[in-house]
Amino acid sequence: MVSIKGVLIMKTIPATILALLASIVLLTAPGSSDAAGVEMDTIRIYSAKTGEHTDLPVIKRSSEEWRKVLTAEQFYILRQEGTERPFTGRLLDNHRKGIYRCAGCGTDLFSSETKYDSRTGWPSFWQPIDPGNIREVVDNSFFIRRVEIECARCGGHLGHVFNDGPAPTGLRYCLNSASLTFVEISANESPTKKEG
Repeated sequence: MVSIKGVLIMKTIPATILALLASIVLLTAPGSSDAAGVEMDTIRIYSAKTGEHTDLPVIKRSSEEWRKVLTAEQFYILRQEGTERPFTGRLLDNHRKGIYRCAGCGTDLFSSETKYDSRTGWPSFWQPIDPGNIREVVDNSFFIRRVEIECARCGGHLGHVFNDGPAPTGLRYCLNSASLTFVEISANESPTKKEG
């Protein structure tokens, strides 16, 4: 009887090890979880450079981690939903050709081709580079209903969208310069979303 138990134990050990290895492989598969077995959130983000959508990890950081990678002004606006004073932002009068990216994570957000002078004191655009790269959130602060714009990948506060913009959308994405970085492109490149 001891020999039978010994044989049974030897037969079950390889199956147990195989099951354990399979679960480790499944837990660490890209897009499913991290090494600790915690689910990793991903989001489909459009890149103006490649003209394609890619699944990227959602960026989640503590306030302390954000303070280490952002300037004080960027932290105030992106993480505390602040607003820069009108007519003070460094990108307000930027007329170069290029892409406006999230200052928190580098996600492509807006193109210079959709930027216009709204005369409000903040950089304004009539359309994002891709609707999936931003997130709209209802904002009821200051006793009015507005629609806040956030970066879809890192959740950084960018500004607000209003329905008083120019054709063809009728929208005005009113953004804080400090929430953005700008990447200039050459004259023969197109900053606009590629169709296809």
